[in-house]
Amino acid sequence: MHINLRRLYALIYKETVQLLRDRRLLLFIFGLPILELFLYGYAVHMTVYHIPMAVVDQSQDSQSREFIQALANSQYFDWTMDIPSQADAGQAIDRGQVKVAVVIPPGFSASLLQGNAAVLIMLDGTDNAAVQSGYSAASLVAQNEALKLTAVKISPGAAAASGALPITALTQVLYNPDLIDIWVILPGLVGLILQTLGITQAALILVRERELGTIEPILATPVRPVEIIISKMAPLLVLCLATMAVVVGLGVFWFGVPFQGSLFLYFWMSLLFIASCLGLGLLISVGSQSQMEASTNGLLFMMLGMLLSGFMYPTSIMPAGLRWIAAFVPVTYFIRISRAIFTKGVGLSFVWSDAVVLLVYTLVVIFIAARSFKQRLD
Repeated sequence: MHINLRRLYALIYKETVQLLRDRRLLLFIFGLPILELFLYGYAVHMTVYHIPMAVVDQSQDSQSREFIQALANSQYFDWTMDIPSQADAGQAIDRGQVKVAVVIPPGFSASLLQGNAAVLIMLDGTDNAAVQSGYSAASLVAQNEALKLTAVKISPGAAAASGALPITALTQVLYNPDLIDIWVILPGLVGLILQTLGITQAALILVRERELGTIEPILATPVRPVEIIISKMAPLLVLCLATMAVVVGLGVFWFGVPFQGSLFLYFWMSLLFIASCLGLGLLISVGSQSQMEASTNGLLFMMLGMLLSGFMYPTSIMPAGLRWIAAFVPVTYFIRISRAIFTKGVGLSFVWSDAVVLLVYTLVVIFIAARSFKQRLD
């Protein structure tokens, strides 16, 4: 496949000048990612604190109050009201006054000493984030209170004699010991932002020029389809890299997300991923009859990237059919690469397989886009 470098340079220069003249497009390319980053950084949290809590304390003893206070001290719950019955607790959740209700039955202290105490935790199932955080926090508080009671009831000598020492599980969280949400979100968010910019902008390039009638003068020259494809990609590639640098810089220096890996390796992996997204966008543009069709097809890949790439849900829990679909979305591979380099600090030896897939993906979509463009010209 012969490429004339002088002709390619002239085409890239034309596309660059044309792109830089579009101020609204530049504002979209740089403004939208920054806005999205700040929204995710400040508004999106996987762990919910200060969940409004109602208490039905039918025991009214020191142990029940201690348990309720432990829930409040965990910072996951705000003790907002005391109510007399379980039915009233359900109504409070129905009205949206609270998200959690704790029902402590009569004789809680006696049951606790006997080792068969039970507490009912009612959670508002319409708020999934609150349910997950509330359930985990309540279970942890209950476990801690049980261990404290065991330590009080059993002396060290008696425990050793009876073999009844409580089992303590020591948990160590690697790479994100404080479970800070933005540390998990940012590496994946970089991939979603680059995919959104790459696919949506590239998908509109050729179809827009075809609708405006500005593609015909270029086609009258000896220019090859692959040269047109590469010239369309090059300026957007540079702008997407600049956007990536801004987003990563804000994540590291504004939000304090530590970057553990090699910037050099991350740059080249990002370059490869952006090229795959631009190639896919140009393939969509070649096969579309209008800008509306191209935008719709680009939106489809954005939705697939959001739901199936592993950004929100682990791909390992998905059915085989959905994992097969996710394999055709390039951000699936880049999110694994980004999280591995960004958070774990691994090298090429750990991410090479995903990098090879992205390289093959890029070459295939560019080849198909160039061939399809040529066939449409014929």
